[in-house]
Amino acid sequence: MTASESDDPRAFVPYGTPDAPRVAVRGEAHLEVDPEIARLGITVTARGRDRRSALDDLTRRNTTVLDLVKSCGEAVERLETGAFSITPELTRHGRGERVRTYHGAVRITAELTDFTLLGELTTHLADLDLTHVDGPRWDLRPDSPAHREARRQAVREAVQRAREYAEALGTTLAALVELADIGAEVSSPHQAAPGRMRSAAYAVAAETDAAAPLDLEPERQHVYAAVHARFTMNPPAL
Repeated sequence: MTASESDDPRAFVPYGTPDAPRVAVRGEAHLEVDPEIARLGITVTARGRDRRSALDDLTRRNTTVLDLVKSCGEAVERLETGAFSITPELTRHGRGERVRTYHGAVRITAELTDFTLLGELTTHLADLDLTHVDGPRWDLRPDSPAHREARRQAVREAVQRAREYAEALGTTLAALVELADIGAEVSSPHQAAPGRMRSAAYAVAAETDAAAPLDLEPERQHVYAAVHARFTMNPPAL
């Protein structure tokens, strides 16, 4: 530090002084909120003795799944195809390598925001041949108001805690010196929502012997936020 900087009263001091004692606190917030998104992972598979038959079968089943998901209308916020593969399976015996059969697979991800349709959609998908359904996985949007509210509550708790320390010394806070965001994240859900989201009918061709819709209960999401804050206090009379 140069002489001119040391004479500057505004120069940064990394510690408190008798005239401006500092207090450092941590503020935390834990919220429990309803999920906003339900994700389904759908894997459609097919097998055939030749590549063309496996591909045709896979195309037909993929179209069936996409039409089924799209029939939910505006309840589907996102529908994406993530991976596609056609793989030959060779015979294990014999002198020469021969293709025994072909395996095809398509990976689809669907995000729904209306959970009243989720149970029936999941049941219909699971009832399809050679179709694997993974989910639902409950989540919040990245820009969910719950994240913002958690951060606000963490800051308010930090201010309140600093005031309590100052009051214990018989003084008051003077100024905020630093506020550091040390992370905000959604932890693994631990508890289901108190109310069940029952399935409603949607426009699909369903047979009379179709499986009964699943009665799914969305899992509550736990939002956590924490901050570090440093304040200066008015000099207490000790």
